[in-house]
Amino acid sequence: MRYSIEDIRAFYSDPAGNLVRRLLARRIEHAWGEAANCDVLGFGYATPWLDTFVGARRVIAAMPGGQGAEQWPSVGRNRSLLVDDRQLPFAAGTFDRILLVHALEEADDARAMLAEAVRVMAPAGRVILVAAARGGLWSRAESSPFGHGRPFTRGQLERLVQEAGLEPTAWSQTLYMPPWKPLLPFAEGFEQVGRRLVPGAAGVILLEATRKAYAQVRTNGQTRLVQERTPALAPQPATRTPRSALGDLDGTAERS
Repeated sequence: MRYSIEDIRAFYSDPAGNLVRRLLARRIEHAWGEAANCDVLGFGYATPWLDTFVGARRVIAAMPGGQGAEQWPSVGRNRSLLVDDRQLPFAAGTFDRILLVHALEEADDARAMLAEAVRVMAPAGRVILVAAARGGLWSRAESSPFGHGRPFTRGQLERLVQEAGLEPTAWSQTLYMPPWKPLLPFAEGFEQVGRRLVPGAAGVILLEATRKAYAQVRTNGQTRLVQERTPALAPQPATRTPRSALGDLDGTAERS
């Protein structure tokens, strides 16, 4: 049984949840800006970050069965739905951007879930996986959504996307502060110090991936496929300053 929608909403309504929302928003906005002219899918529980994509053509929130769904946005036309995470109700190639948050950790089959996300991703689409970090303290905090299910290492996430036919293009991590309320006022300091001195203490990993690109190469009269190493993180036009990767607090990127 997944962590329930009521428990997730309660977490994101308290001070610790607001902090998590803000820190993750920085990384996601660095990568995708406002997602101008894109169709965006939030998969799992991604609604705290979907309002950022004000330039998108369409934004949909898909929430897996076992977790439950909430109306999103809270006013206006509902754009959220409850889904089978291994059989999404969308046509192949529908979405330019897919954001997975609180999705992989409690999936019955993370590979099948990601394969379905890849199916509905456009040929030039991009996906960001957000998952609890195995070495961080947040994966042990049962009072938060990150303390339920299976946490991941960066290497595990990279293998997962590669098995799905994707190429890891950028990564980042955040949430260095221990999940203790008395330390919330010092979160910014923990971020600055943690990413430089104790990177293994991060509570959350973000990994961005795109489809693998192949080119036909003719050698000795035979044609073979060779993977192209083309730039994968072209800046996404945005009203705000566009970013081209998952950046740190100072705007720099961590690449695989």
